[in-house]
Amino acid sequence: MSELINNSKTRKEQLKILIKKIHGGMPLDEAKSEFIREFKQITTEEIVALEQELVDEGMEVEEIQSLCDVHAAVFNQNITDIHKPKDITSIPGHPAKVFSDENKQILALVEEELEAYLDRSDKTAYLMLRIGIDRLLNISKHYARKEYLFFPALEKKGISSIPKVMWGVDDEIRADLKRINKMLDNQDADFEETKSAIRLVVERVKDMVIKEENILLPKLVDIMSFYDWIMADQGSDELGYFLEKPKESWKKQEQTTVEEEAEYAGDVKFDAGALDAVEINAIFNTLPLDLTFVDKEGYVKFFTQGKERIFERPKTIIGRHVTLCHPPQSVHVVEEIINSFKSGEKDNEDFWINMKGMLVLIRYYAVRDKDNNYLGTLEITEDIKPIQDLSGEKRLVSK
Repeated sequence: MSELINNSKTRKEQLKILIKKIHGGMPLDEAKSEFIREFKQITTEEIVALEQELVDEGMEVEEIQSLCDVHAAVFNQNITDIHKPKDITSIPGHPAKVFSDENKQILALVEEELEAYLDRSDKTAYLMLRIGIDRLLNISKHYARKEYLFFPALEKKGISSIPKVMWGVDDEIRADLKRINKMLDNQDADFEETKSAIRLVVERVKDMVIKEENILLPKLVDIMSFYDWIMADQGSDELGYFLEKPKESWKKQEQTTVEEEAEYAGDVKFDAGALDAVEINAIFNTLPLDLTFVDKEGYVKFFTQGKERIFERPKTIIGRHVTLCHPPQSVHVVEEIINSFKSGEKDNEDFWINMKGMLVLIRYYAVRDKDNNYLGTLEITEDIKPIQDLSGEKRLVSK
């Protein structure tokens, strides 16, 4: 068997067989034992490569996801390349260190605030578990930073298996924690059943920590550029942290690197991303609303040309003063709005009218730069009747 397993093709086939066994009802402990037995010399790089190959061949991510918990067992054995990430995980405030430190906090919470009370059935245990699960729900922020700040760097390098598989398990853990939280809120729920659910989710959380520390972080350290880490650092505060914001700050200022210049060559760079002229024009004209921009001197400088415009605007109005684009009886209102924007008295003004079976919302916004200097006025016009007519809900992900 060992000679066959040394063949990469056979290893992949063996992994497929094990996945099917798990789907067929093989107990997780037995699956872990077989995985360790058959793949005990496997490296973390090989795990990533095997998963990626299966994804590329069209295997459903949910099937590969079944092995996510099994993989964690390998790292308690003699895997050939267990290694710690490079020195950046010791840099105060660095996104890699913050992420790894959070994993230590997660494990401490699990041990001290959950596992410590799972063998008890008194009221104190019930209360402490309720508090512990409520605090563990903050793991969603830890996962969100991984999913939105780290995974893009992997995907740029053609590694999609780690993001797809891990994200799927993250969502399952989130759902389990929310379900358990509701069980704990229900005084009539079976406490023993609730504790069993907690034990299961706790194991999944610990397994994910093992994968993050031994597969994800080393891979990120290998492939993420200095610019990638800057972007991850700048996006961290918005997504939040597990339990508390780190006391130390890395906070590198955004710099233009050779890598960034090559990526954005010929594009218009925005605060988040960059687009070329064709993309910008197409995006504006795809928006389900009309935009018109009047510069700080009051001249029409730009308007979108979507498929269905609410108010017709010929291109001849470009360069025309805004006071000449409105009926005389409404000019004074337009002037008052713009003057209030220039003075800083107001930042926006809304109007709405019924017209041709539509409920048209007309919104005016003061456009300012980062120093709060007035640059002009943006008019946004939209038929909101279809929005008003909505009822119930339509989810992106079906239940």
